Amino acid sequence: MELLGQEVNVIIQKKRMKNIIFKIDDDGNVLVTCPYLTLGFEINMLLKKNKKALEKMYQKYLNSKEKSSKVLYLGKELNYIQYNKCFIDGDTIYAPSIEKANLYLEKISINIFEERLKLYIDEFNNIPKFTFKVRKMKTRWGVNNFSSKSITLNTLLIHYRYECIDYVIVHELSHFYHHDHSSNFWKEVEKHYPNYKAIRKELRY
Repeated sequence: MELLGQEVNVIIQKKRMKNIIFKIDDDGNVLVTCPYLTLGFEINMLLKKNKKALEKMYQKYLNSKEKSSKVLYLGKELNYIQYNKCFIDGDTIYAPSIEKANLYLEKISINIFEERLKLYIDEFNNIPKFTFKVRKMKTRWGVNNFSSKSITLNTLLIHYRYECIDYVIVHELSHFYHHDHSSNFWKEVEKHYPNYKAIRKELRY
């Protein structure tokens, strides 16, 4: 099928399930997972009906693919030079591959995140002592786990501007006061980070 002016392969997988699920796989194909008895014309009809949603998903895939071909550090593209070890020298990163360069940045991300956390932590009174962690996540930029008293940031944030990191930190700290996303929660976020709406839009892609 055609998405955003490009011809995209459609792969159909039939399984024991009730619903039909669409996604863009890692190779840029439209992956359709559906029940065994689903007919071809039903799939085609649903593909046409959901074309706008699929194009939005495909655009996210293209954006992600473009970013993976670069080495972005705090929102700026670094010059890449192939070398057998990973390290940064000014605006240049040395690494065996672009993939390993990005993994290296994600590995050292906690140092930057901890520095940014210190800028905001004193603004939040009466919050419990918590553990600060990082890990790579597919669907969330940060998590505040109330039961374990921990905040976790997505290591992929290291590729974004300081403003994005700061917003996510404020977002998760605000969850100590409000466990949901109510209007009071967003007022708390805005109090510490007035420009949060613009950053939220940036982090959607």
